[in-house]
Amino acid sequence: MPPLAVCSWSLRPDSPSDLVEKVRACGVGAVQLALDPLRTFAWRTEETASRLKHAGIHVLSGMMATKGEDYSTLDSIRETGGLRPDEHWEANLRAAEGCSLLAARLALPLVTFHAGFIPHEESDPERSRLVDRLRAVAEVFAARNVRIALETGQEDAETLASVLAELNEGLSSRAAVGINFDPANMLLYGMGDPVIALRRLLPHVRQIHIKDAVPAAKPGTWGEERPVGAGAVDWAAFFNTLRDSTFDGALVIEREAGEERVADVRKAADLVRSFEF
Repeated sequence: MPPLAVCSWSLRPDSPSDLVEKVRACGVGAVQLALDPLRTFAWRTEETASRLKHAGIHVLSGMMATKGEDYSTLDSIRETGGLRPDEHWEANLRAAEGCSLLAARLALPLVTFHAGFIPHEESDPERSRLVDRLRAVAEVFAARNVRIALETGQEDAETLASVLAELNEGLSSRAAVGINFDPANMLLYGMGDPVIALRRLLPHVRQIHIKDAVPAAKPGTWGEERPVGAGAVDWAAFFNTLRDSTFDGALVIEREAGEERVADVRKAADLVRSFEF
């Protein structure tokens, strides 16, 4: 069984002690930690690490947020997501520097984030600009022996695979970029069947978010996130695909909607444990 964790931001904690309490209530022993509360000094790094350690909660990976993201519509996130906005590039590069330092201090092997919408057309100049920015961020983290993985969602599997090939061709092996695979995001963004996408991208997958959703009823609009098991992800086929692979990363439950976050995470954990690996 791969390590099972929960995304810290899914639990909406207001302090390190609140995070510990909620992770314990979820019935899991590990977490993917949002690094920005530490980077901005909203939380003290030493206190956060100490409380999690003494509670027996392992931090498996980190997450970096980018500046100015607007998720209100598909069009708005296409323009504002990840590293794409020119006006925020310098601030996002500084954030990467800060998060890489934190990841090294916490001995985290992996940090994930949204790249931003990468154009499907290879001839689009915006694509080469984003690839250059991703290389710069990957090198920042690699300098501290931390790898990065991109969240799936805004690109179909073929586009993402081709981007990774282009991106990693210009990077050292220690800086090579991978994927944090989120099956729900494929549905939310209308980017294809998550199981087919997983099969295509498995060689690049370093971590998986356990999240569920249903596709949008109207093209060009958001799909709807649902509790794990209540959406359109075929979890039996999903876990069969993982079982037949060499994937050795973590399974991290993410819940970004609803008001019963702890209960929803517990149900998701029960579903994951029902599949034998």
